[in-house]
Amino acid sequence: MAMPLSRTFGAMLAALGLFLAPLPTADAFGPVKSASQQTAEERLLAQFQSFAALSDGTVGIAVQDLSTGEEQSLNGDTLFPMASTYKVAVAGKILSMADAGVLALQDQVPLGPALPAKARSVHDLIDLMLTHSDNDATDALVARAGGPAAIDGWVKALGVKALRVDSDTAHLLYRAMGISPAAGSFRRNAAAALEADSTLRERDARDMPNIAFTLDPRDTATPRAMNALLAAIQLGKALKPASTVYLLGMMERCHTGKARLKGMLPPSARIAHKTGSLNGYGGDVGIVTLSDGRMFAISVFVMKDYRGRETRDRIMA
Repeated sequence: MAMPLSRTFGAMLAALGLFLAPLPTADAFGPVKSASQQTAEERLLAQFQSFAALSDGTVGIAVQDLSTGEEQSLNGDTLFPMASTYKVAVAGKILSMADAGVLALQDQVPLGPALPAKARSVHDLIDLMLTHSDNDATDALVARAGGPAAIDGWVKALGVKALRVDSDTAHLLYRAMGISPAAGSFRRNAAAALEADSTLRERDARDMPNIAFTLDPRDTATPRAMNALLAAIQLGKALKPASTVYLLGMMERCHTGKARLKGMLPPSARIAHKTGSLNGYGGDVGIVTLSDGRMFAISVFVMKDYRGRETRDRIMA
């Protein structure tokens, strides 16, 4: 039986403190790990397994020390739907365009006819997308960025593999629901589909996964790939310094997922993160800064889960 998180959290922090320590000097045959470090890694991976046992689905966890590059993972190379965690890549592409002088944060971006405002500034849209996970704001930015392919190209140019952006949010959600896009707004089409199909209503009401969607390789990432994107941003390899500070500061103000990654962090720790949610799926990805200044990227995804959002949130916490 999995140990309660309240009893294991201290052990996990102790393990983190050990495995994040610098590696011994490598000899001709590669790094030689001390007995204490090997023990810490075993303890940490055992903690990962105990968290994963809380779900009846698949759990992916990846943690990377940003000072040493050392990482540990469980299902770290398994593809998971990104859901709204892909919005980090959307923001990164938009800010890279600002860095290149192609746009400015004050520029007005036209919105769809279903929205009350005709246009909003790039800054306002990024704020809505990252702090409230607003889908309409996201899709306006995806269009301004040049579409999903342009965002995917930016990610690939950073050298990040096993993370792909294929859709805007509306079309991602169409696939998650298993319905075909139609004329009119996504909200109207989704409401009509739910009204017409009792199985869709049941899946939505019971928070059950769409297994076909979780097996679709489109709009997916591995936990390690998501960490690679986060690390590129934090370490200044993706954006200019001002844009890096801007993006991470916006992610620190994320209002969603308070019971997820940040739910059990000590008050002295900071986290810049982005959540994602779908039926039977939850994710949270971000950069954690501890009180002693150490930083690590962490990505946690849970898919094919029937036990509910509270369980998925506990795993992430």
